[in-house]
Amino acid sequence: MSTAPVMVDVRGVHKSFGAHEVLRGIDLQVRAGEVTVVIGPSGSGKSTLLRAINHLEKLSRGSVSIDGELIGYRRRGDKLYELKEREILRQRTRIGFVFQNFNLFPHLTVLENVTEAPVSALRRPAAEAKDRARALLDRVGLSDKADAYPRQLSGGQQQRVAIARALALDPQVLLFDEPTSALDPELVGEVLDVIKDVARAGTTMIVVTHEIGFAREVADTVVFMDDGVVVEQGPPGDVLDHPRHERTQAFLSKVL
Repeated sequence: MSTAPVMVDVRGVHKSFGAHEVLRGIDLQVRAGEVTVVIGPSGSGKSTLLRAINHLEKLSRGSVSIDGELIGYRRRGDKLYELKEREILRQRTRIGFVFQNFNLFPHLTVLENVTEAPVSALRRPAAEAKDRARALLDRVGLSDKADAYPRQLSGGQQQRVAIARALALDPQVLLFDEPTSALDPELVGEVLDVIKDVARAGTTMIVVTHEIGFAREVADTVVFMDDGVVVEQGPPGDVLDHPRHERTQAFLSKVL
């Protein structure tokens, strides 16, 4: 059992959209340097959970802390007050987010996409940010694409740029929301290889994915979600090979 400190602490998180409750009391702890992979059917609340962690979705109830700091709120007594947008943006610089559809700025070059946030959000000198960006592009195998625009890249290349962009802020936690689901099948491997490399470097990660083989290879913990709750969680060998809950068994029988 890891003795590393808890980096991500999700407690009793509920999220409703109108009368529809999407998250129904999620508890999740991710230790520093560990990879948690979240699996489950579409509509089970996986993406909403990620968006709640970096406060892209406001919580209906519960709390999220990263490295001991409450995200999106300040506690006074037993009440929570939402932070100002500037404070929330500051917190988000510590939480890298890689989206399903890349979300690159189309009017910026690859290099500019990777340097934009460190310069604007972290006030890093432009030259320093460029050097770091070039090193990250080299790490994701795209050093030759620095001056290209997103439209000139394949989906796999765009997603690798998005990973470099997330890493440029040196985040404490990296969130991946189905990072390969918008890709043609032959491009999935190149993106998963980069994510594996990031995981091996000891980055704390939460990855929502349908790639069960990736979960088996990389995850410290696999979490199975269904209908807004965590049904089962544990080491990949337990959850994927010997699931205890019949909902987990039914899901895996369809995808394995």
